[in-house]
Amino acid sequence: MIRFTPIPTETVRAYQAGGPDANGQPPERHISDGAGNPCRHCLQMIPKGAGMLILAHRPFPSAQPYAELGPIFLCADACDAGTTDTIPEILASPDYIIRGYSAENRIVYGTGAVVPTATIPTEAETRLTDPRIAYVHIRSARNNCYQLRVERA
Repeated sequence: MIRFTPIPTETVRAYQAGGPDANGQPPERHISDGAGNPCRHCLQMIPKGAGMLILAHRPFPSAQPYAELGPIFLCADACDAGTTDTIPEILASPDYIIRGYSAENRIVYGTGAVVPTATIPTEAETRLTDPRIAYVHIRSARNNCYQLRVERA
């Protein structure tokens, strides 16, 4: 069994309060145009007309060579964490990058692939049977943007 896990609430609340992003800058505030702005906390699309944040996020505990950093969207107002065991709404593209990471937050080589969205649960579960893999990241296949983390349930 697997669990799709959002960015931790404490981190999101800090961003929503104007705290610095991974580049040390305050999040940019915008209004969603409703055209595919996935919130990495509630794991839902940010509705048209709703406030949203755009910021740089590093989904790792510290900076190191494998700790990728990139742009993400969040709801500007507080939203509930979207932990789920089914494919969340934000995974609306036809395919995504999937990649396994060790307990030391390093890429486990040979685990990365672009996979069809419908196969993400099976692909993630398969990777998580490998004892070297502590968790899996899902990223955009087109822009490499971080989407969410997948863990053992």
